[in-house]
Amino acid sequence: MGQAWKTVYRELVSMSVLHGLLVLPCVFAVASPTTLSNMDYGGIPLWINRMLGEPSVLSLEGRLDPAWYRANNPQACPQQCDCPIQWPTALYCDHRGLTRFPDFLPATTQYLFLQRNTILSLSSPHLANITGLRWLILDHNLMRSDHLDRGFLQNQTHLDYFFANHNQLSSMPSNLPAGLKQLRLAHNKISNIGPELLKNLHNLTVLLLQGNRLKTMKEGELDGLFSLKLLDLSGNSFSSVPKYLPPSVQQLYLSNNSLSGLHEDDLVGFVNLRHLRLSHCGLQSHDIHCQAFNISSLVELDLSYNKLTSIPTVPATLQHLYLEANEIQEFNVTSFCREVGPLSYSRLKILRLDGNKISYRQLPSDWVFCLRVIESIYI
Repeated sequence: MGQAWKTVYRELVSMSVLHGLLVLPCVFAVASPTTLSNMDYGGIPLWINRMLGEPSVLSLEGRLDPAWYRANNPQACPQQCDCPIQWPTALYCDHRGLTRFPDFLPATTQYLFLQRNTILSLSSPHLANITGLRWLILDHNLMRSDHLDRGFLQNQTHLDYFFANHNQLSSMPSNLPAGLKQLRLAHNKISNIGPELLKNLHNLTVLLLQGNRLKTMKEGELDGLFSLKLLDLSGNSFSSVPKYLPPSVQQLYLSNNSLSGLHEDDLVGFVNLRHLRLSHCGLQSHDIHCQAFNISSLVELDLSYNKLTSIPTVPATLQHLYLEANEIQEFNVTSFCREVGPLSYSRLKILRLDGNKISYRQLPSDWVFCLRVIESIYI
């Protein structure tokens, strides 16, 4: 299965679980390679709320002639941008080869799209004329931490989304607005969080830091993130599950880290954890404690593309288990059910075992009594 499709597949399954929907057929199958365009903006889709009157696209490039917008929009619009008349508070300044912020931004601007440029720096005067900014998207630029003013966003009290994925940042931005809901800083060069930089972000629900250079989390660095639901730390340099993470997290992504193993207490305290992704971590069966996944809230566990030789013990509440591309040679019913009875059975719906050293003929005859609500097994 292609990596782009694998990412989308996981996201769709996560959404289906969260919304109580499931659309996979009840069949035994082997997934075929599929290629989809990469969903950028930090690795997860950016859902647009049309009910709030927010822009429905992230770029106007190639959609309509910019001259038409300019001729039919009575409001002032910077020469470097497009200003659609249907969303008068949105400025599309993306894919323009800009090396700096556009001049004379309208004071009414709420949505500012600046992705795919070559912007190097950001300072307070760039946004001095704007007080109601809600979205600021700066993905795929050349911004560096030493070229950012410490308080460049300090006065943007209405800012909900700040995206700076795929830049050259070596540290976290400082003085972020307290009302921020999503902070996406994936694929930069960040090596540490820093003390108290995030302590006031009580409304933050999404923090994306994948593809950076983080090795550890220090005590207090994520204090204050009481509302955090999704934390993506994939593709960093962690050797173990980081400590001091917010207990509110529901989705924890640690794929593509070189983890030495999983201990009994690594995930203790995550009472709300529902989705855990640990693919491409070099994990081996003898390095995973039998109680490592003893989390009753867990509904999705991704352990694909590791070096497992046996199926680890998982909670009976688990609904989606991904074990493809390992070295598993046997199917142990006790990994899913410690006992089988009227109320003692696995809630597993989706099980992926394709790409292992096991075939359907090796399934023990009593597996159906344990996995009695299974809908799909890929083997």
